[in-house]
Amino acid sequence: MFQMKVSFSIGILLLLLFSCSPEKKVKTAFKYAKYEKVIKYYKGVLARQPKNGKANYFVAESYRLSNRIKESEPYYAKAGGPGIVKDSVLLYYAKALQANAKYEEAKKTLDELESSSEDEKIKDRARKELEGLKYLDKLSEKKSYYRVKELETLNTRFAEYAPAYSNGILYFASSRSNARIYEASGTPFTDIYQVDTKGANVDLNTLKPLPKLINASDVNTGCITFTPDGKLMIFARGNTGKRKGASDVDLYLSRFRNGQWGEPVPININQPNSWESTPALSPDGRTLYFSSNRKGGYGGLDIYSAQMDSRGRFGKIKNLGPDINTAGDDTFPYMADNSKLYFSSDGHPGYGMLDVFVVNRANGKTQIENLGQPMNSTSDDFGIYLFKPDRGFFTSNREGGKGDDDVYTFVNDDPNLKVVNYSLQGITYNMRKDSTREILADTKVSLLDQGGDVMQEFVTGNDGKFLFRVYENENYVLLGDHDGYIIKRQPYTTIGKSIPLESLKELVTNVTLDTLLVLDRLEKNKIFVLKNIYFEYNMADIRTDAAKELDKLVELLNDNPEIKIEMGSHTDSVASEVYNIELSQRRAESTVNYLIRKGIATERLVAKGYGESKPIARNTNPDGTDNPEGRQRNRRTEFKILEIGPIIKKDPKDFDEDKYFKDDGNE
Repeated sequence: MFQMKVSFSIGILLLLLFSCSPEKKVKTAFKYAKYEKVIKYYKGVLARQPKNGKANYFVAESYRLSNRIKESEPYYAKAGGPGIVKDSVLLYYAKALQANAKYEEAKKTLDELESSSEDEKIKDRARKELEGLKYLDKLSEKKSYYRVKELETLNTRFAEYAPAYSNGILYFASSRSNARIYEASGTPFTDIYQVDTKGANVDLNTLKPLPKLINASDVNTGCITFTPDGKLMIFARGNTGKRKGASDVDLYLSRFRNGQWGEPVPININQPNSWESTPALSPDGRTLYFSSNRKGGYGGLDIYSAQMDSRGRFGKIKNLGPDINTAGDDTFPYMADNSKLYFSSDGHPGYGMLDVFVVNRANGKTQIENLGQPMNSTSDDFGIYLFKPDRGFFTSNREGGKGDDDVYTFVNDDPNLKVVNYSLQGITYNMRKDSTREILADTKVSLLDQGGDVMQEFVTGNDGKFLFRVYENENYVLLGDHDGYIIKRQPYTTIGKSIPLESLKELVTNVTLDTLLVLDRLEKNKIFVLKNIYFEYNMADIRTDAAKELDKLVELLNDNPEIKIEMGSHTDSVASEVYNIELSQRRAESTVNYLIRKGIATERLVAKGYGESKPIARNTNPDGTDNPEGRQRNRRTEFKILEIGPIIKKDPKDFDEDKYFKDDGNE
């Protein structure tokens, strides 16, 4: 099957083991992932020398790398010899045993690996694999509400996999009609097909392959995803065997215009020496999820995300991190309409090969849940797609199917299944000089999680509106950016705003939360009053509550590195004018020193004490009595923009959530 589940190991480095001339062709075959040739050659060797460690090793590796790890078990059991890493053999032997449901034998092998290996990474991997095997006992106790059924009308003795649904059409990859053989697995190349369907009821009379423009000859084509309107698709194509062997897989984009799909073009996230596949667009069509073995990951295949702009170009490519990605293969991501991420992995605790997992969010943290049986089995289970919140499709090559990989349907009968979709909508404004608001169009608004990572981005239209998917009981920051305006961060929380599930009657409930984001013009001599900057009587020390407000100013100065400001301190009219000038100067210098300690450059800051010379309220009432409210307003700290220099943008992920959501204490 289209190398969707290929693992990459140090085995390829062992090509140096080939020395004699008859093996040169086998060396080339292994390099270009023509594993069937390698298997055939070394099985010939094993017919004469059954205990040949090197021959057993390369048969085992070839089976594993072509996604047939179950068949590799007896060969890993006899693999070894000079130059072959014992740790690698034991690890994959254990994985092969697990794939064949020989869990006790797998535990013994992993125990041996953990005790004998001198490589801390290998020992850690062995420990995690052992923990995963122990987890199976707990998983078997979990009640499952899933019902699965093979989609018999669609499946053949060939491979059918990676179902995707769009506008009443089911798309899937299959090797049913391709005469060309893929030399990695010895099976036909795959093409993408489509068939009309109502839920899981397919109309085989409408079955047809996608145009040859999409299904190119002599390559594997498979794994497809669409924007919500169905007019843009991204799919995977590769495994030509001519350029990079198993790594020769890239993602392509095609647009539907004038009644037909246009010429596919490779998208800009592809890397020349890595494998990119299993694409999945988010429900809003703005985020692409995919798997890749590019450098810098946590294992074989990792899941990444990328943001797509209106021209179909991608940026902000991000590895989803160690909570999701493992030392194994993590692939086939899928973001459901309820914004839950599903994926398949052989690195998280499971039954042996690829299992389907779901990422649950709780209080800003991710929890990885194995869907359990019958959704998962000891075989590969992957490529899930929900056409309704409680039902959908997935792929498995479990026993009982018609062929290699087969498409299955599932229904979730959980009586407590309730889906609540939370959205945050808002409008961007700017402040006029008369302190009234006007809509600010073309504003880039980013939603940051509490760790400062950009979750989503939106550019407002003429109505100034933005919309984000949010989750219950989490803290966020909205970041607004518009040329000519001060970049602004505004905290937002969903804590305390969730709906009790027991009160819901419908399967799906949509909740929309509202907010406003007001930006200030970036202009010279503009003055801003800082709230809650208080000092003890006759003192200039920065209090804890003042430090929290000054930390927000630090963020503003970091986000707007082009501005130089004056920190101005003001007093009321108590005490003499000379004393108040001196006190306010000390207070202004104290705030400047605090900002410098927080990393703001000295040359961007000026301290100015104004004393009582610029009141904004009366210190006394007209009858001469004290006016405490007025005096409090006059005891203020302001900053004024002195200069505006060249703009140097800063990455919003440098945001420190502690400044917004925790009390830093006094410095």
